[in-house]
Amino acid sequence: MGTRGQGSRTVSAARFQSGAVLAAIGGYRTLMTNALHLHACRMLALVAGLFLVLAAAAPLSVHAKDADKSVVIMTQDGAQAFSVELALTSQQQARGLMFRNSLPERHGMLFDFGPEREVSMWMKNTLISLDMVFINADGTVHRVARGTEPLSLDIVGSQGRVRAVLELAAGSAEKYGIRKGDTVRHSIFGNTQ
Repeated sequence: MGTRGQGSRTVSAARFQSGAVLAAIGGYRTLMTNALHLHACRMLALVAGLFLVLAAAAPLSVHAKDADKSVVIMTQDGAQAFSVELALTSQQQARGLMFRNSLPERHGMLFDFGPEREVSMWMKNTLISLDMVFINADGTVHRVARGTEPLSLDIVGSQGRVRAVLELAAGSAEKYGIRKGDTVRHSIFGNTQ
């Protein structure tokens, strides 16, 4: 009887231990299932976030492909054409015309800032003097800053809300008669006809 009683306790202990192991395995499965679910949710959120970033950037990249590489400024003296480099991304806009020793005749850089806003420019690391033409969303010249100082950290502001800035070699605004109220024709303004 003593042997049977001890065996019964041994069997009960073994059943308890195997039950505890099964419960631990079940808990582990639940833990792993929850961890996998959490990981899947995080991955889904990451993919959704990436999709939103790409969706937001898509109009800019499509716009960049379709944008003209030239502008025509309708001045009182007639149409003035310039070839332009486009500064559409924040990296392109931050670099601008820095580190250039010259700018060819009738050549410039067009910065598209999207929705109208106050714009601040500077001449840090810009080795040549520029004329900055600040342009409203409809293509109307808002203001012209002439002969900006090379390498200056002074702010050259739009003095009002604008969509774009066209940088040209200093003296171009005077030479070609570019002034406030003129119209800049380019696809970003929707006025190329």
